[in-house]
Amino acid sequence: MKKARKRLQASVRKHEEQLPWKKQKLLDIHQALNSDPVDIETLRRAAVSEGGLLTDDIRRKVWPKLLSINVYNLPAKPSKDVREDHKDYRQVVLDVRRSMRRFPKGMRVDEREVLQEQLIDIILDVLRRNPQLHYYQGYHDIVVTFLRVVGEKMTIAIMEKLSNHHLRDFMDPTMDSTKHILNYLMPILERVDRELHDFMIRSEVGTIFALSWLITWYGYVLSDFRHILRLYDFFLASHPLMAIYFAAVIVLYRQKEVKSSECDMASVHHLLSQMPQDLPYEELIDRARSLFMSCSPSLLTQSAALHPRNIIAISTFTDFQTSTLRQRPDSVLRQQLEKRHENQLALPMSIQPATTNQLIKMAVWGLSATLGAAALAVAQTAMDWAPEFLSQLF
Repeated sequence: MKKARKRLQASVRKHEEQLPWKKQKLLDIHQALNSDPVDIETLRRAAVSEGGLLTDDIRRKVWPKLLSINVYNLPAKPSKDVREDHKDYRQVVLDVRRSMRRFPKGMRVDEREVLQEQLIDIILDVLRRNPQLHYYQGYHDIVVTFLRVVGEKMTIAIMEKLSNHHLRDFMDPTMDSTKHILNYLMPILERVDRELHDFMIRSEVGTIFALSWLITWYGYVLSDFRHILRLYDFFLASHPLMAIYFAAVIVLYRQKEVKSSECDMASVHHLLSQMPQDLPYEELIDRARSLFMSCSPSLLTQSAALHPRNIIAISTFTDFQTSTLRQRPDSVLRQQLEKRHENQLALPMSIQPATTNQLIKMAVWGLSATLGAAALAVAQTAMDWAPEFLSQLF
């Protein structure tokens, strides 16, 4: 019996070894999501390794786990009064109205306008729920990326989590913390390519060229949505400073162009402000990971440019990572919700809480299991092009 079991295990291992890498990654992700507790380390490795999370359907399952979000306990949709007397309303509306290029070419005008209205409400709702946060121009570029993939309610949950962790220092009343994070760029360059570093210092270009890269997670400067999503997979599974390490590897990748330019601020700034759209993203992601290991933030803080300063995203990162390790798989969370509903049904009608929305949501999520691939394809299209379609069902 033991020999037969060993032969079976060896056969399974051999089959897994022969699987194409994408199928193997899908299998690994599926197993990680269904482990109890959820295998977060495997999900992180999947998000940063070649190809990232591969599809939007997988992102809808994995992104919440990377941020410790319970998909069965999402925030309510923004109330109708979310826009009333909000100090950032006008600026948010202006930024969202200018964001037309962030939506798919060929998307119907009425569908785009629905998403833009949702985008405004999501931003204002997160800010109203978290008065310690301050809006900055470029925030909407991050929000719209998530909205196009996961829909309105999940985007609120994701942005609330990110705004209090990875993006927290960008949302201070001043840009002092943001400037401090930008100041990590030059010490990284100095450790890898002293000649390039010295050239940029002489040019007095500074680091402002990388500001929009950093605070939008490159959503503002990249035109291909696939590349943006690949980077979001990477950043969600990484240290909050990884976006500045990625900025460093972009500059290093273009070092010949930089060194060949005129050594003055205008020339170097103009060159680096023009982001190439054909970057070797997988190569750069690997290099950023390696740089982070060899030039850790703690080493870089020894630089004169990095005087001591409390960066909230860094100081809270260890606790944040620890909090993601105790998550139950969605199947268990669903059973817990069903159990609560059963208990509520046993209560007298006069004290039963409203659970209709949650039950309908469970029914929708069960659609693909009941009706098969065709239903999943319909749901996928709806989520990609018009999250409002599904959110109306909840």
